[in-house]
Amino acid sequence: MDVFALRDKLVEDYSEYTQSFIKISDRYIKKAVDDALRQGKLWPEPLLQLNPTFFPGGGIDDLVRDGTLHSECAKIFRIGKTEKDHIGKPLVLHAHQTEAIRKAKENRSYVLTSGTGSGKSLAYIIPIVDHVLRRGSGQGIQAIVVYPMNALANSQIEELEKFLMRGYPEDQSPVSFARYTGQEKMEEREAMRISPPDILLTNYMMLELLLTRSEDRALVNAAQGLRFLVFDELHTYRGRQGADVALLIRRCRNAFGGHDIICVGTSATM
Repeated sequence: MDVFALRDKLVEDYSEYTQSFIKISDRYIKKAVDDALRQGKLWPEPLLQLNPTFFPGGGIDDLVRDGTLHSECAKIFRIGKTEKDHIGKPLVLHAHQTEAIRKAKENRSYVLTSGTGSGKSLAYIIPIVDHVLRRGSGQGIQAIVVYPMNALANSQIEELEKFLMRGYPEDQSPVSFARYTGQEKMEEREAMRISPPDILLTNYMMLELLLTRSEDRALVNAAQGLRFLVFDELHTYRGRQGADVALLIRRCRNAFGGHDIICVGTSATM
């Protein structure tokens, strides 16, 4: 395919469409508009970009073999899982993902900045799941992941379902997770309070409410000994909102267990 020829054809078709509803009576104005259209003022020049490639960081299986990750991670983190194919293919990591996983294994907090589509979510989801597998599911809330928008939390739920539910019998996932963003029905919230998930996905406003509402005291108690506190899209918290979130992180550390919490931030633009 000739992408430049395709671009020219698209511009030509759009130009004809645009001119079909431009009816100008004044001949001077009409000439100025026609000249502008001929000069391409309504559309930019072709832009050619190359997608960046990232340094390879080995595979999940390699990290399992050297003891960095729990053996079950080799079954969980596979790409291409579908409703019909629960096995998928081995997951190959980028170097920055592997480095982030190793930082978490060293009990170190970190901020990961990398381009869109570079797998930043896996860089914290994998060590979280590894931790739950080693400690055991059902030991309370072991990780809280905070998103700036509910849409991002919803998208992450879908990804977790692929990894943690496909390949396992119904209701027998080795790691439990739930969303707490204000979209849930009362029954769902009550179920979470009775049986807290291993991983809680939320937004910063709901996390603030969770710390203060008496009805959510059960979730606060369940998060004692929290291991991971993650803030996705860290660059969105600027100015006064950034100060609010900084204080929220401090309150979370005080409420959930102090200095043993691994704090993680991700951003594509920082």
